[in-house]
Amino acid sequence: MMVVPHPVTKGRPSIMKSLHAHFPSCRPKIFLVSLLVFSLALVQVIRVAAKNANDSSTPQVQIIQGNIPNADTIRTYLITNLASGDDISVCVQGTSGNLDPFAALLSKEQMDNLVVGSFGEEVQKAIDEHRDPIAVVSEFSNKNFSAWDDDSGDGFSAAFEYTIPKDGDYYLIMLASPFSETFGNYKLTVGLNAPQVLDGDATVKGDPFLVLVQTKGASTGAIQKVTTSLDETKPAHQHRLLPFNAKDTLYVYVETIEGNLVPQVILRAYGSKPIRSANYDGDKQTAFLEYTFPEQVHDYVIEVAARSGTSGTYNLYIGKNDPSVRDGNAVSYGEALLIQPINASVGVKLQQITGVDQKAENFSAVVSTLIAWNDPALAYRPDECECESKVLTTKEFVTYVTNEGIVWPAFTYLNQQNNRWIQNDFVVIQPNGDARYFERFTTTFQAPDFDFRQFPFDTQSFFIRVDSLYPIDYVTFTASDFTEIGSQLGEEEWYITDHEVDVIAEPGSTGKDTASFIFRFYASRHLAFYIYRILLPLGLIILVAWITFFMDDYGKRVDATTANLLLFIAFNFTIAGDLPRLGYLTFMDTLLASAFGLSVLVVAYNVALKRLEKEKEKDQESGQAVPWLFRLDKYMLWVYPLIYALVFGGVTWYFFWR
Repeated sequence: MMVVPHPVTKGRPSIMKSLHAHFPSCRPKIFLVSLLVFSLALVQVIRVAAKNANDSSTPQVQIIQGNIPNADTIRTYLITNLASGDDISVCVQGTSGNLDPFAALLSKEQMDNLVVGSFGEEVQKAIDEHRDPIAVVSEFSNKNFSAWDDDSGDGFSAAFEYTIPKDGDYYLIMLASPFSETFGNYKLTVGLNAPQVLDGDATVKGDPFLVLVQTKGASTGAIQKVTTSLDETKPAHQHRLLPFNAKDTLYVYVETIEGNLVPQVILRAYGSKPIRSANYDGDKQTAFLEYTFPEQVHDYVIEVAARSGTSGTYNLYIGKNDPSVRDGNAVSYGEALLIQPINASVGVKLQQITGVDQKAENFSAVVSTLIAWNDPALAYRPDECECESKVLTTKEFVTYVTNEGIVWPAFTYLNQQNNRWIQNDFVVIQPNGDARYFERFTTTFQAPDFDFRQFPFDTQSFFIRVDSLYPIDYVTFTASDFTEIGSQLGEEEWYITDHEVDVIAEPGSTGKDTASFIFRFYASRHLAFYIYRILLPLGLIILVAWITFFMDDYGKRVDATTANLLLFIAFNFTIAGDLPRLGYLTFMDTLLASAFGLSVLVVAYNVALKRLEKEKEKDQESGQAVPWLFRLDKYMLWVYPLIYALVFGGVTWYFFWR
């Protein structure tokens, strides 16, 4: 309040003169009192003016970068010594991931009464009870917070302004919006008597006045435990670190829990440059190292190797700003410190078989491939693109992840032979980092597992193999439900009998274990062609040869059975044109060869009878016995089919039941 002296009016006695006239004995005292009152009023005027000048000309603005990794994390900032009438302006923007921030201001009394975690529980309870979660959030926030906001800023940013009602300490809390599972980095801008913060163009001014306090999920420390085994086939393992900030201290402790393993630990930077090591020349079964990063880093690796001649299982404890890992009894808490490999779900759908080339041992097919995975590095705020999802062509997606240095489940078809003619390919990315790669294409696949020994009753194995281009430290595969056989394959000769999926890891092109997805299916032939075009005519030819035994003219027999030989040769060429030049006999080859051999014997038998026919009369006139071959001919009517049955039965047993 400003006190203004009463103006002196011309012709009117002053107040002091009036007082002096009426109270002559009190003149000195009145003068002193008046002077004191005037001085106090002047001091108050100067103080108010100074405060007003300070409030209007020296606002304070603080900008903080932070991270909310999950819905359970709450960042709490303390603002001390706020005065009644101070204006607090808050703006929170998500800068990575799909973070949808929520911000609230609380007095000290409200903070003391707030039950951490009850906010999310109330929202979830409302959803479970089919109540309006928006109304629940508003009701809870109005009851427990002095000021709050979810989406009043640009897009999904949180922004609000609040005038402090009374002096004291206040708390600003930051968390992910309770309406969805979001995460990522944020930019927090807070202004004290600086309304320009809400315009989005504020810069840092004055001394910092916000202090991060420890609360749920906001610890700057963390510990993670990993258990791995090393042996002769895998003498070392690399654990990839998530980014660390400048001045963060890394603590690494390794202990052997099984075997005679002597662990050697090396911290490696970019390009595998060693930074620190532990137990490298020692023989202990424990190792410990620590290192403080001078600047923000990423792509650092902790390598644990087995000393020559040792193997076993070890526990790896990694601590961030927490040296308690050196005891070996630390409990995991806080955010993850290691980069986990991307777990990609792979599925292959065989939609059409366009051809099977038995001679080249390959097949052509129309195939659809679906690969699904989640990577927080792909997450984004939907309010930035004003979209529910992003749809990119494969070329656009590969360009993006390459520029950003993001690992994705890049792959190749191991048994692909020709160019892959792609009909459709695209990647769909959701705000939370879920990604789905889809591709429909036509190509030719190698089929090296063909085995024609039981031809034409053979069942062949076909497969499509998807190999990751990254080692399993970066990408792993699992099988998805997308894998199936199409209902209209368009292949007339073959029909699918069964299919299976296998996921394996074996050394790839990088020399390290690489994930492979193998879709294998089995197909058998439609036998109508072989039955009616080969087996039935073969049976009829054999039947014709058997009928000749009813003939007494051995010359006619020779003519008929000789014609059979030509038919067998024709059949053999027909079969050979469908198959590669094999190094083994097939079932059909053996049948034809057996029939051919028996036919040759029958021709020889009939020729022998023809030659002996002329000598038969002489032998009878001279009284000599009839040659045994003629006596045998009486039994050939049933010996001939019996020989074929035994030979064909033996061949069948050899190829199918041996």
